[in-house]
Order: sequence, then structure tokens, then C-alpha cells
Amino acid sequence: MSGLRERKKEATRAALSWVAIRLTVERGLNAVKIEDIAEAVGVSPRTFNNYFSSKAEAITFRHLERSLRVAAELRQGPQDEPLWEAITHAALRQLEPGPEVRHMPPQEPADWAAGLRVMLAEPALEAEMLRANKVAEKELAAAIADRTGTDVGSDLYPRLVAASVMAANYVAIELFVQGGAEESMEVLLPRALHMVAAGLPTP
Repeated sequence: MSGLRERKKEATRAALSWVAIRLTVERGLNAVKIEDIAEAVGVSPRTFNNYFSSKAEAITFRHLERSLRVAAELRQGPQDEPLWEAITHAALRQLEPGPEVRHMPPQEPADWAAGLRVMLAEPALEAEMLRANKVAEKELAAAIADRTGTDVGSDLYPRLVAASVMAANYVAIELFVQGGAEESMEVLLPRALHMVAAGLPTP
């Protein structure tokens, strides 16, 4: 019973986040109220506040959750897989729809790009996205430390790798949503990670 309750909570959280993104893309951040998001999902504003402390947190939740799953998959993956291959595979899997949102309408690439563009353009959302990145970076550093036998508290390596992965992801997102590259994220992200893993050789 508790498992079913948790799945329903996760479904509600995902629905609130998707609706917050959609309404913000359609209307702009300032024109969207918490009441609008709650009404569209069929819950009360109080319920919204049980899940998120602000519109910005709701909007960036999907980005945070996908980023955290990279660390989780890195812990669960084959331990004999080379580190950068494991990181790339884990990161690419996060571009696929998660099992907890398969009940939602399909998210078209253009819709996802529009949502990311909003996150990067709105100062309040950009700050929340950077905060989410730091949370995910700490989790990723801990997973890398476990995998490599290093100490996240005293060794540079796991922190540097985690920071580099998050930076590569952020730059790939920026190019993708700003139209600075023709390729999809499925092409940009592994390319960025490969360049970082190779030590960023001069072009």
C-alpha cells in the first residue's frame, strides 16, 4: 500500500512540474500563478505547496530529477565499465522519458527545448536551475568517489569529474535551446562528455 501511495505522490509531483513548465512557456513566468498550476492538475494550492516551495522549484524539478538519476544509474551500473563510458551511458538514458511520467502526454523535443529555454532566460529560474545543478553535482561526485575508490571529502578527482560532467551538460543544453548547433542533445551531450574526457584538446 505504501508503494502505491509513493507512486501516486511521484505522479502528482511530475504532473505539477510538467504543467508549471507548459503554462510558463505559454504565458511567461509572471503570468502563471500557483493556483493555475494546481487547478490544471486537479489539486489544491495547498497540495502544490506540499510538493514545491515556489513556481521556480516546480519548473526546475524535472531537470533536477533527471540530473540526480545520472548519479543513481552510475551507482547501479556495471562496476567494470570504464568510468567515462558509464557516465555517458547514464547521462544519455536521462534524455529518455522516465517511468514515472509515462502516463503524461508525450513530450515533444520542441516542447522540451522551449521549457529549457524558459529556464535559461528567466533570472529566477536560472538561479533555481544552478542550485539544482549543485545538488546533483554533489550526488554525482559521491557516486564517482564510490566507483573510483576516492574520497569525496578530500580528493579532487571525484569533484572535478562531477563538475566537468555538469558543465558539459549545461553547455550542451545552452547550444541546443539557443539554436547554436544543428544537432540534438543525443548528439551534443556525448560529444561534450567525450571532449572533456579527452582533456579538452585544442581543436
